[in-house]
Amino acid sequence: MIGRRAERIFPSISRVGKRRQVVIPKRFCDDLGLQEGDFVEVRRAQGTLVIKPKRLVDADDILSTHEERVVRKGESELTRGEYVTLPKLHHDLERPAVRNRRKAT
Repeated sequence: MIGRRAERIFPSISRVGKRRQVVIPKRFCDDLGLQEGDFVEVRRAQGTLVIKPKRLVDADDILSTHEERVVRKGESELTRGEYVTLPKLHHDLERPAVRNRRKAT
């Protein structure tokens, strides 16, 4: 990993292309885990440009509070070994439902 001091001593120079494209040096991409197609945030700060890697999440992929609770509960049950195998689930679903009747005493 390149330290801040090393970045100041050995700056990289890139050229702005025809479509305002700038090539990010390989060493920075490698250090940040950037790959072709990744998104970056570009903003202006004190007369400079700041490029920051961004991970975009689709709003449909975010769980509601209730869904998060259900997922945590399921993970907890799996950790405790509380689960039903698929063949057992199929077997249980194929059986006719049995009503629980209380006997009057």
